[in-house]
Amino acid sequence: MTRTITHWIGGGPYSGKSERRSPVWNPATGVQQAWVTLAGVADVDRAVQVASVAFESWSQVSLSRRTRVLFAFRELVNAHRRAIAEAISDEHGKVVSDAEGEVQRGLEVVEFACGIPTLLKGDYSDQVSSGVDLFSFREPLGVVAGITPFNFPAMVPMWMFPVAIACGNTFVLKPSERDPSASMLLAQLWSEAGLPDGVFNVVHGDKTAVDALIDHPGVAAISFVGSTPIAKYIHTRGTAAGKRVQALGGAKNHAIVLPDADRAFAAEQLAAAAFGSAGERCMAISAAVAVGEAAEELVEAVARKAAAIRVGPGRDGTSEMGPVITSEAKARISRLIGTGAEQGARVALDGRTLVVPGHEKGFFVGPTVIDRVTPEMDVYREEIFGPVLSVVRAQSVREAIDLINANPYGNGTSIFTSSGAAAREFQRGVKVGMIGINVPIPVPMAYYSFGGWKDSLFGERHIHGAEGVAFYTRAKVITSRWPQLETSSGASYVFPTAS
Repeated sequence: MTRTITHWIGGGPYSGKSERRSPVWNPATGVQQAWVTLAGVADVDRAVQVASVAFESWSQVSLSRRTRVLFAFRELVNAHRRAIAEAISDEHGKVVSDAEGEVQRGLEVVEFACGIPTLLKGDYSDQVSSGVDLFSFREPLGVVAGITPFNFPAMVPMWMFPVAIACGNTFVLKPSERDPSASMLLAQLWSEAGLPDGVFNVVHGDKTAVDALIDHPGVAAISFVGSTPIAKYIHTRGTAAGKRVQALGGAKNHAIVLPDADRAFAAEQLAAAAFGSAGERCMAISAAVAVGEAAEELVEAVARKAAAIRVGPGRDGTSEMGPVITSEAKARISRLIGTGAEQGARVALDGRTLVVPGHEKGFFVGPTVIDRVTPEMDVYREEIFGPVLSVVRAQSVREAIDLINANPYGNGTSIFTSSGAAAREFQRGVKVGMIGINVPIPVPMAYYSFGGWKDSLFGERHIHGAEGVAFYTRAKVITSRWPQLETSSGASYVFPTAS
């Protein structure tokens, strides 16, 4: 019988009251492998209520004890990284080695959160006025929620909950219903690490669960990663309900290639950045901007590299790229490739006809390179989220920068060049949050923050790093005096000033 994936509430599996459920597919075979239970409003309420009770004690746990739990969780995730990666591969489709890399990047945030005693250190000023001292510290918010996408079912949640929990909050995770198993494995490992019941909870679901979290008065803050329309919706509705919201949206990431770049190096890096994980990364390069004479040679080199990529099931150790997440995603990507050709672009490498022997029903789209794309074309305007690289032409660095700045997204961007002057002009002139110089996927380390500009971010705070700590806590400032009764003077009716 097909297994059913349930929620995790209060330290263990919870079937829930809702009878709704959704299929979980194996993208490599096109075969359903499980059902996942979809939460109703009552199920979300139970998770929040359980987390609220747990917050009363967890928020008072010492930093030393929290750190011990985090270290234990880190060791357990590291020991089980292969099992987590295989679960991701089976439900998302990415190759196991790529999934293991995802787990590693999540672990780096856990390691960052293990330093929470230092990260939560406050300030102290002695004798700011006669006999008066001033100090500050940060306190947790309460119950916080994470709503995360299908493309990184382990890493993106791990950008959120280690920092939130280390700061003393309790957490309700609503992962994508398309690949829910990684979240359940992480929940089990939290329990084994000694995290008290109710501090970390998982509710699976769709819009019903999302809206229930946004509207629940017991949820203090929401972190989201996904498409721009949903990010904007969650930010608007969440802030209207009085919550803190950090909502990371979509992307159209560009990479400029200048004539002075090492074109063989650039082509190899572009192919990996565009087609790794079948292009289902918010930091994937989906548009290459070839400047001047770099264009023809670059297109030929990238197409040659892309044609050599070994496409197959994620569990096959020889595969370099797997399928896309669903049959609907495959159809949408294929349609956009077709409209590119119809609107005047040249398809230099077409992945629509790819068939993987033995996996004919899988959701495979081969690496695709489309040349002479213009900003008016659908293949450029839309976030494809698939293995498609569009090549746009420009005559100068300035023109390329203006092209990027005209795009509504501002997530990540890169430049390939041997000119320090050009790189500096690029990094200062481009209106994008994360920039790579001869680095195609500039994802910052855990001790820096992750987040874009413009329609790629709604809210004031990025994810993880010091910004994550600030998002999941609020400041408290104390002004104190301990007067000696025999020498104390009366209160003044004048507005207090230092003396």
